[in-house]
Amino acid sequence: MPSEIEDIKIPPIRNGTVIDHITDGQSFNVLKILGVNENNVDSCISIGIHVTTNKEGEKWKDIVKLEDMELDPITVSKIALIAPHATISIIRDYYVAEKYAVKLPESIVGLVRCSNPNCITNKGEPVSPRFFVENQCPPKLRCVYCDRILQNISDNLL
Repeated sequence: MPSEIEDIKIPPIRNGTVIDHITDGQSFNVLKILGVNENNVDSCISIGIHVTTNKEGEKWKDIVKLEDMELDPITVSKIALIAPHATISIIRDYYVAEKYAVKLPESIVGLVRCSNPNCITNKGEPVSPRFFVENQCPPKLRCVYCDRILQNISDNLL
């Protein structure tokens, strides 16, 4: 048995996006938001689940590296709903070209559905779901139309 155990590292990517400080256990929901499945993967995707971190207030995190992919603002907003501490790094030629933290806007429109089956947004009316963000971390969303607090955001993503 070796005297030292080396850290297992996720290999660097040449170009693409790194989503770091994903809430522990949410990396599969991030892949769901990205629409990633076994039939549409053209580039390398690395996933770290339950990775130790030194960031204050966190003990564990998930991380996703997407080679040759950059995220649009709507996708970043969806990720912020389930991973409010996440950071996005754009990698170009193995270096971080941009880095920013995800942030929820004051209101969310058309990204999640209301969990109230009697809400007007679930009755076939031409009304987009809209929520006020009452709390950034953890995210707490209140429906504008029926006043319901959204439970289990990841199950209600559109």
